[in-house]
Amino acid sequence: MKILFITDLYPVIENEKNTPKTLYDFVQSFKNLGHNVNVIKPNFILNSFIRKKPFYKTGLYNDIFNINYWTPFWFNVKNKINQNLDYDLVIAHMPSGILFADKLKVPFIAGIHNSDLTVLTSPIYKIHFRHRLLKALKNAKCIACRSEIIKKKLLNLYPEFVEKTFTAPSGIDENIIKDTLTPFHNPVKVLTCANFKKRKNIDKVILALKDMEGFELTVIGDGDGRKKLEKLDKKVKFTGALPNNKVIEIMRDNDIFILPSIGETFGMVYLEAMASGCITIGTKDDGIDGIIQNQKNGFLTIPDPIEIRKLIQYIKSMDEETLKLLQHNSLSTIKLYTKTACAEQYLQQIFKIL
Repeated sequence: MKILFITDLYPVIENEKNTPKTLYDFVQSFKNLGHNVNVIKPNFILNSFIRKKPFYKTGLYNDIFNINYWTPFWFNVKNKINQNLDYDLVIAHMPSGILFADKLKVPFIAGIHNSDLTVLTSPIYKIHFRHRLLKALKNAKCIACRSEIIKKKLLNLYPEFVEKTFTAPSGIDENIIKDTLTPFHNPVKVLTCANFKKRKNIDKVILALKDMEGFELTVIGDGDGRKKLEKLDKKVKFTGALPNNKVIEIMRDNDIFILPSIGETFGMVYLEAMASGCITIGTKDDGIDGIIQNQKNGFLTIPDPIEIRKLIQYIKSMDEETLKLLQHNSLSTIKLYTKTACAEQYLQQIFKIL
């Protein structure tokens, strides 16, 4: 099957920094399943500089066609791509990708992220982009939401989309799934990992564990606020940013993973922590909610130091058999969320609706 994938959330170069690889993983999995996939990356030039992302000239980079724009598609985009649009399936993710696909006047599937919900709800987009994006979603043949929470929020806004909307989560490399269960360390090892953006709430984790006996906290990541975070508790171990294989290695040697982040589209780091055998804590009503089921295969909390502290103490107080059951349920869940399984499910959901 010939698939055209359209999104600005895509690395032109495989090891590109500051660009998540979740959509890249979908494309590679589609290819591994035997499909022929091309990628168009519509790039607003100003947006690249604001977000400090790598800039590439308009052109073809292997199977990725990078197209730069100064204006948000106020003209015929077909003149820019100069290629045959004879595809069996067109999948577009992120607002710019969805608007681009709609301008192509071809049947397409719209992939919805938190940024799309922002366009649909924030007053700053009311004049122009909200109307454009809503029109595109009405034209889309299917709508693929990146998490159950995003699907719930979208359908609360536009219940008329229910018949053509489904969930399309990401998957992990099945090779990282841990095959043995291990008891907690003494002291209990707690880990968090993220870029140091305010919405990640790393400070809440540090404050929650400060002066708690029987725990040690490791923080993986970096960012502008690192010095302030380090001052909150001198006992916390900061590793800085690490390559993914090293992150997985550290996860496998920890007991509890927590990231009370808000505004997550999905959150691959939670899946990686679950696959590594950690008791994993995510945020209630955020990206990972739905995959993590509270007290069944992990825990959900709110980004509040007092609540986090209570939850961490509660987990430590649990008996060994209950902890093993949680770990077992977590590993059983994660086996359903491999890259291949999620890519196959994505296409099956599309065909079911079409």
